[in-house]
Amino acid sequence: MPTPPPTPEADPGHARTLLIVDGANVVGSVPDGWWRDRRGAAERLRDRLAGYAVDGVPGVPGPLEIVLVLEGAARGVPSVPGVRIEEAPGSGDDHIVRLTAAAADRVRVVVTADRELRRRVTARGACTMGPRTVHGPGPEPDSESGS
Repeated sequence: MPTPPPTPEADPGHARTLLIVDGANVVGSVPDGWWRDRRGAAERLRDRLAGYAVDGVPGVPGPLEIVLVLEGAARGVPSVPGVRIEEAPGSGDDHIVRLTAAAADRVRVVVTADRELRRRVTARGACTMGPRTVHGPGPEPDSESGS
């Protein structure tokens, strides 16, 4: 079960909420042929995320600082205004946990369906939301796989 989204009042410094997206898990949550072109799928996700930087995502008002974590064959996707790309040097999940821990002084939301990653980041004070948050309406993916 996802943790509840943050409220702006929860951030004492009123810094932008940090939205960290588990790229492999979110891309893999929609069976749209992503496996044929992982980098292209990551670029499409990045471009969709850029649209949320100003106004936010459902339940999390903007403006947002958005970080898309990529790994493996999705590497090499450049950042765009509104979305910073972070290439995981190893495990994407481990990198997401490090980013979450490094921003402990602000509101953090991690977008993933990976239960173990959700457990790890909520233990560090972050909130979590499922891939539907950035994919739009539809059933919540049942993906349990790690990234």
